[in-house]
Amino acid sequence: MKNPFKLFTVPFRMLQARISPEKYARKIGVNAKGFFRIYGDAYSCFGTEPWIITLGNNVHITKNVEFITHDGATLLYRDQIPDLEITKPIIVGDNVYIGVHTVILPGVKIGNNVIIGAGSVVTKDIPDNSVAVGTPARVIKSSQEYLEKAKRESLHLGHLKGKEKDAALRSYYGYES
Repeated sequence: MKNPFKLFTVPFRMLQARISPEKYARKIGVNAKGFFRIYGDAYSCFGTEPWIITLGNNVHITKNVEFITHDGATLLYRDQIPDLEITKPIIVGDNVYIGVHTVILPGVKIGNNVIIGAGSVVTKDIPDNSVAVGTPARVIKSSQEYLEKAKRESLHLGHLKGKEKDAALRSYYGYES
């Protein structure tokens, strides 16, 4: 083996991606314009071209979100066209929430003040001030409409954390232990 330390590279990167996902994302080249938070492991989140992914300010990326910057199906035709390659940047605006298990495909631009629902596959641009869900993702309402609904349905516990929040939720729903 030429470099015995290579054996430890992948496990070390995986550990780093889990312990400090935001730091890991910056280290691998994600272009972060401000505050962002990754809820979960960042190791497989940004694919093979992380440097063409741009995140705006106040971006929340939940568990198992994948940014895919290239079209891997071109591999099927490389014997005919050896230089065939489709790779496009992904741009995420400011104040964006991306729900769990969402896939964002090459060339997509997500606007400002956007919510992407869990399990969505984002195949085309999402405009500012919208909520998009589904496979493929489509806009279902404005972010203002979402906010109005959230205010009506709020339990008013968002300021609580940990055991205090757990106790309040148990009390609210009648799950006293």
